[in-house]
Amino acid sequence: MKNVCLLYLLLIGLSACGGKKTDSISLSGEIKGLGNDTIYLYGADRMHDRMDTLIAEKDKFSATLSADTLVTTILLFSDGTEYPLFLNKGNKIQIKGSMAELSSLQISGNAPNKELTDFNQELKGLGTPSGKALEEKAENFITEHPASLASIYLLDKYFVQNPQPDLTQIQKLADRMTGELKDRPFMDALLNRIKEEEKVAVGKSAPYFRLRNAEDKDISRSNFKDQYLLIQFWASWDTVSRANNAMFRRIYKKEQKNKNFALLGVSLDLDKKKWQETIKADTLKWEQVCDFSGWSGEIIKQFAIQTLPTNILLSPTGRIEGKNLDEKAIENKLKEIAEKEKEKSLTTNH
Repeated sequence: MKNVCLLYLLLIGLSACGGKKTDSISLSGEIKGLGNDTIYLYGADRMHDRMDTLIAEKDKFSATLSADTLVTTILLFSDGTEYPLFLNKGNKIQIKGSMAELSSLQISGNAPNKELTDFNQELKGLGTPSGKALEEKAENFITEHPASLASIYLLDKYFVQNPQPDLTQIQKLADRMTGELKDRPFMDALLNRIKEEEKVAVGKSAPYFRLRNAEDKDISRSNFKDQYLLIQFWASWDTVSRANNAMFRRIYKKEQKNKNFALLGVSLDLDKKKWQETIKADTLKWEQVCDFSGWSGEIIKQFAIQTLPTNILLSPTGRIEGKNLDEKAIENKLKEIAEKEKEKSLTTNH
């Protein structure tokens, strides 16, 4: 689930904020299969802090919008699909496509819309490319379009939102941006994020933390002395986190007697009752903590958590060993830990 703190800031309302007079934007579209559904259009950053509603009739819709400058907005469909739309005063935007292929909408009306449309059409011709191939395509686009607003979108989608972002590569691509892109709110937020994430990158020492568990007892990093600790950041309201709990249940079942390994669930819940009910409903038998501060929680800031779910593996010395490990990677890590402990035991006995 994407972190609303970075790209999708708080939506202020359904009506436009007051401001100076702007040239109107004409928007029209036809998306096969849309029927009489509603599309929400909201600003992706504080340069366009408003929401508009596009009501379709027999697949077609139209609206007159406004913007002071070139901005990034997001089309939000009823199935949860999001698609970027770039708007500028005086534009005549046309949208065509199908609900069956929302990732390949054809949008015209200004340069960044056309550039992103061409990029997505090129991807469509690749069939089912690997993640690496997609990143290479996105990197090539950013290199060739350093002043395009579409480049910021692709930087976020393919690199920033990567479960294991390469901060060095992100910085390199951000440095390629030219012109007014450097002054965009997203770029400020991105560069600040890179600084914070570098502090807790793999290989760095984990920050000290202390939170209360479900029994209202203090739990800190020192509770897991001499153990590898897998921290699971989740929330009862995040569907992906809930689905991911199944993986952690399997890991816990296999490793609950392993004295060298422990699990810790850190929730971003705000409602204590809902949190406790979910712990019971999802059978989360390992240690669970929460400060009920959501994204504002101290531990969330300390570990620079941007998305849910996220997991971080710490060594007995507090070194960050890995991030966002899948089940196979966790199993391999546990085998590696077991081998190290076996070797240590043999050395001690001799």
